[in-house]
Amino acid sequence: MKAVAIFALIPSLANAHYIFNRLIVNGASTGGEYAYTRKNSNSYNPSITSELMNSNDLRCNKGAVAGNTATYNVKAGDKLGFKLFNNEFIEHPGPGFVYISKAPDSVKSYDGSGDWIKVMESGLTNPSAPGVDTNWASWQKDRLEWTVQKNIPAGEYLVRVEHIGLHEAHVGKAQFYIECFQLKIESSGAGKPGPTVKFPGAYKATDPGIAFNKWNNPKSYTMPGPAVWNGN
Repeated sequence: MKAVAIFALIPSLANAHYIFNRLIVNGASTGGEYAYTRKNSNSYNPSITSELMNSNDLRCNKGAVAGNTATYNVKAGDKLGFKLFNNEFIEHPGPGFVYISKAPDSVKSYDGSGDWIKVMESGLTNPSAPGVDTNWASWQKDRLEWTVQKNIPAGEYLVRVEHIGLHEAHVGKAQFYIECFQLKIESSGAGKPGPTVKFPGAYKATDPGIAFNKWNNPKSYTMPGPAVWNGN
């Protein structure tokens, strides 16, 4: 009976963790697993607060470094989806984000040490009840999505996709699910994306959106990181 119980638990553990590693462009799947995604070394396992706040791993996750990942061309105005591996679903409460960092040259060799801009955030459908899992807009979704702002400058970008699981954040163990995609964006835009932040540096362990207790009936939630770029 004990063996049966343990094996019965394994699928639920797998379902609870996830990896953003497929690119969807205007509704069409493009490439395969990790085709344009820097591969992390911790598989399904998240990184937690104490491991990341002062680490370069906060950029793209553990082991996800510049190397041989291919770069895909998209256009300003395209709707991009960053889909979970193996048809999984987001099953932890918490916010989702997309950040971008323009490479000084080729994104293939870029380490992400430059400026980052938040271009999308997914929060609450009911802002007054963040302790209710189903109030998070990403709950039970299989992807995070970003429509590339029309005014974005052309160039090669590291695109950082992140979901923060908050169910253990009250004990200092917010769970970070992060992957970086490599994209070349075609655009005639002349915007000035901002505000800018660095990774590490954008977050602190004590930020109210990271050291968050969903279990004490909270009435509000404060997004970590900078404001979303307004597209101008």
